Amino acid sequence: MGTTSKLSMQNINKSFAGVPALQNVDLEVRAGEIHALLGANGAGKSTLMKVLSGAYELDSGSIEIDGKLIAIKTPGDAKAGGIHCVYQEIDTALVPQLSVTENIMLDRISSHHSSMWLQWSSLHKEAELVLARLGASIPVRKKVEELTLAEKQLVLIARLLTEQAKVVIFDEPTAPLSLEEAERLFRVMHQLKSDGIGCIFISHRLPEVFQNCDRITVMRDGQRVLTTETKDSSIDEIVRFMLGRTFEEEFPKIEAPIGATVLEVKGLTRSHVVRDVSFEVKSGEIVAIVGSVGAGKTELSRLLFGADLKEAGTVKVNGQEVKLDEPASAIRSGIALVPEERRKQGILVAESVKRNLSLPILNLISKFGFLSRSAETLNASQLINRLGIKASSASQQTMYLSGGNQQKVSIGKWLPADVDVFLFDEPTKGVDIGAKSDIFRIIGDLAGQGKAIVYLTCEFTEALGIADRILVMCDGRLVGTFPRGKATQEQLLLLASGGEEVTG
Repeated sequence: MGTTSKLSMQNINKSFAGVPALQNVDLEVRAGEIHALLGANGAGKSTLMKVLSGAYELDSGSIEIDGKLIAIKTPGDAKAGGIHCVYQEIDTALVPQLSVTENIMLDRISSHHSSMWLQWSSLHKEAELVLARLGASIPVRKKVEELTLAEKQLVLIARLLTEQAKVVIFDEPTAPLSLEEAERLFRVMHQLKSDGIGCIFISHRLPEVFQNCDRITVMRDGQRVLTTETKDSSIDEIVRFMLGRTFEEEFPKIEAPIGATVLEVKGLTRSHVVRDVSFEVKSGEIVAIVGSVGAGKTELSRLLFGADLKEAGTVKVNGQEVKLDEPASAIRSGIALVPEERRKQGILVAESVKRNLSLPILNLISKFGFLSRSAETLNASQLINRLGIKASSASQQTMYLSGGNQQKVSIGKWLPADVDVFLFDEPTKGVDIGAKSDIFRIIGDLAGQGKAIVYLTCEFTEALGIADRILVMCDGRLVGTFPRGKATQEQLLLLASGGEEVTG
């Protein structure tokens, strides 16, 4: 393997609205190496790669390619410097209506004023040669929209080779692939490595990192905390660096009596995103389902709320099987969802706080189809006080509240409704520490009232703090279960990263 540095990022700093996202980050990628970039959710990996690929402009620091300083202010600057990306959302980088050859030779074709003067037979031949170099046999006259996701990835990588790529960023490229497709992608990455190209590999699956990567850099809280040769490290060590701090008892758990089973889920399945999931939740119990981004947590919450249709499995509430063909059915059955994307799915941003808080109970505060304004105002004032929602008035538009207060509205609207099961999908995403404390208190109060709580999160520390039981999800399956006090962050992250099934 060559030891010359292909890429050097030094003292990279980036802030958003005065909040540091990257602090003095260094990253060196050698020519002909596969370099893993790891970190827990929110560690700064994506921000660093967006700076490198020109999506964000750095505040300070320097980037060198082949020893030459390069100014990257746009994606075009990055490509001109030989920096390319292979994202999960592969379709955004390809033109589906064009052929494989046209996609591979896109730069060459677009630089010609007329396609009449192009030698199509030689372009097809060149495309075939580039694909053959990657060990891929894809018909080059076929339209890209007819290809599988894995084939599309190979077409994009073939294009990078024709554009003289020097550094290729692979951002969670194996997440949507089968094991066989992932193996083929790794063979391609090793081919790029042997051609002297530097590969940056972002993944939450630690076993594949240790099988394929030469070195590992770990980020935490916007800083680089470790760079090591893979052979000199272990999964346990990497997990320790990714997590950093042990859990701080910032948010004391409110103890609640646990009663009879309220929610029973058996064999719930939808495609490859939720696979044969079974669990139960008792009255007063908080069950956390933890996993990395893409593990299937959100998809599971949508199935349980009837937002997506299951392919197999049953769901019972208080012993009665429920038909989950739409959210209205779930609500009638006593299931409520506080979704991850609150601005898109949890609240009506253009409506007032008062109107949002009354949405699930409009039938209760209406007579003969007419809404009682006084009942709506009373409901809003009670919930605003109970939840500590900071708004100028109940009539303020919800879009002007902070993230934490929007989340309180998203939760609060369900409190007067006749709900037995609360599903919380990443409820503390994008909220400050004070609002986080309030949200934990609200959830604790609901458990105290005998509600069954399903808390879906990629924040393992939150699950350890709030849950009576923790289930671990990986690639659409539940792969481990732990009673309160029996799990460590290391165990959870190991399982969520593709480790073996364990029951605590």
